[in-house]
Parts: sequence; structure tokens; C-alpha cells
Amino acid sequence: METWSFVDSGHLSPALNMALDEALMNWHSEGKVPPVLRFYGWKPAGLSVGYFQKVQGRIDLEGVKRNGYELVRRQTGGRAVLHDDELTYSIIVSEDHPQMPASVKEAYLVLSQGLLEGFKELTINAEFAIPEEKLNSTGSAVCFEEPSWYELIVDGKKAAGSAQTRKKGVILQHGSIPINVDENKLFDMFIYKNERIKERARKSFADKAIAINDIIDQPVDYQTTRNAFKTGFEKGLNIELQPLEISEGQWKEIYELSEKKYSSDEWNYSR
Repeated sequence: METWSFVDSGHLSPALNMALDEALMNWHSEGKVPPVLRFYGWKPAGLSVGYFQKVQGRIDLEGVKRNGYELVRRQTGGRAVLHDDELTYSIIVSEDHPQMPASVKEAYLVLSQGLLEGFKELTINAEFAIPEEKLNSTGSAVCFEEPSWYELIVDGKKAAGSAQTRKKGVILQHGSIPINVDENKLFDMFIYKNERIKERARKSFADKAIAINDIIDQPVDYQTTRNAFKTGFEKGLNIELQPLEISEGQWKEIYELSEKKYSSDEWNYSR
């Protein structure tokens, strides 16, 4: 059984969360750390937009501020995700790892086994989405509108969303596992032509996405969810997790990256 590093970074700001993911990618690429599984939360809650996603005219920046959230752009593609009451995970592993398929889609299947097992730990019967046709045809800016290949669904509704990028020979897959979702706040951050269309989108979303506490009888919190998915990833990926100590010097590097890149208007709004 292979040993991977485990980082439980708790609740950090959106910019710090993205900086830490990038720093771990860099360190793994340089051979400084083994493959990594990281769990984290967001404080304040954040709206992450995809690498190529347009902010102007799609995201209601006043709505983001009004709700006390912070916007940050991810390294990964896809549409906007509200990170509030959720467990977020990231996996950092080399493309040439013996267990990693070359195709993005098949790598999703391997890495998402950990998610499947994590839901099982919570006695939730999740399964992999296998779309009948190419998705992303809705034109929506909201990520959880549609499941993509091998994302986790429960009763036909999306229960976890993931995104992947590859840089410097390293795969970064990170994703959102909602514990509770406030649909009103979510849709307060997107621009619609009128209130009627917004309300229709909000109702449609409720039919397509689901959070953990919508499914189970006994509500769970962040810590319970974290413990379940830690066990799930160990089972699903057949790994043993060893805590990774991040040094003071490494934290300095993370804070600098957060400040210079992920807190900058140029990165977040001008792509």
C-alpha cells in the first residue's frame, strides 16, 4: 500500500486555498512531497470561477459582496462554484504515476473512487454519472447545474463536483462536496435577464443538485464529513495517509502566492 501525504488545512480564505493547491502542485513537481490528498473549508465563503470563465456580465459582483463572500479564480476549468458549508478536497499526483490513466476522463474515474467510498462511509448510495451526450449545453454559469463524466450523483442529482488540470507533469483534481446548500444565496450571485428567469433557474437547480444533509436522516457537520471521506479516499485509492508538516518558510511562500496572484484583480477579473 502506497503512502500519500495528507493536508488538513481547515478553513482558509479563498485566495489562500487556491495558493496552497498551487504550492502543493509545485512541490510535488519538484519532488519535495509525495502525492497529496488535501481537505479544506472556506472562511469567508467563496465563489470560485473557472479558469476560462467570464466574470463580466455573468457574475453579480455586488451580490458576492452583499453576501460577504470573496471571488477567486481557480486554476481548473468549469463554471462557478459557491464554497460555503462544504468539504473541499484536492488531489495532487504525477501524471506518470502507475495508477494514473493518460486520459483526463479515465483519471477522474480512478481518483473519484475515493469520493464514492466516502459517501458509502456516510451510508449514502452514490454512483458515477455517465452522461448520454456532451453536456455544458445549458449556457449556465452555475457549476452544479449538470453532472459531467464520473461525477458523483445520488438519486440522479449531482452530489459532488470536480475539476482537473495538468501542469508540469502533475495532475490537480479538486472538488466540492456540499454539506448544506443555500440556493437563494447561490443564485443571488449570478446575473439573469429578469427575476422570472432567475426563479426558474433556482427551481431547476433544486432538481439537479443535492447536498449531504438533504440525503441523510441524521445531519452531519464538517468534521464528520471529513472523517468519512478520509477513510473513503484511503479505501478507494488503496493508500495510507500520513500528515504533511508545512514549514514556516513554505507558509510564507503560500501567503506570497495568495497575495500576488489569487488576491489580484488581474487574475480574478481580467482573464
